[in-house]
Amino acid sequence: MTGLHWQIQLVRYAVIGVATNALAFLCYLALTSLGFWPEGAMTIVYVSCASLGFLANRKLTFSHQGNMVSSGARYMMAQGLGYAINVGLLLIFVDYLGYPHAWIQALAIIVVAPLLFLAMKFFVFPRKHQ
Repeated sequence: MTGLHWQIQLVRYAVIGVATNALAFLCYLALTSLGFWPEGAMTIVYVSCASLGFLANRKLTFSHQGNMVSSGARYMMAQGLGYAINVGLLLIFVDYLGYPHAWIQALAIIVVAPLLFLAMKFFVFPRKHQ
């Protein structure tokens, strides 16, 4: 795979990611302002946006033609890892160390997003000859 193709995928992933994560973060802030605890709000938002992200990234970022069921299962595994990292950061830095939840959620997005790009590129939506 050429470096240019890799860069195009990264840019597409970033555009989709910025859009879905901006929406997710606003929904997260809305839910927490209504009294949801941070981990609960993040869970609701994460599941919703991960579903949207699967469809968008499968089609637009990686142009994946493989089996949707098997790629969906791999996607759930990758997102499960991302979710565990995200909730872990909230538990440690918000619940135990007392940092503001909004800042930690923003940090979690920055930490998890590149990990998920690599997981999607090489595990969820792999090309046969990379």
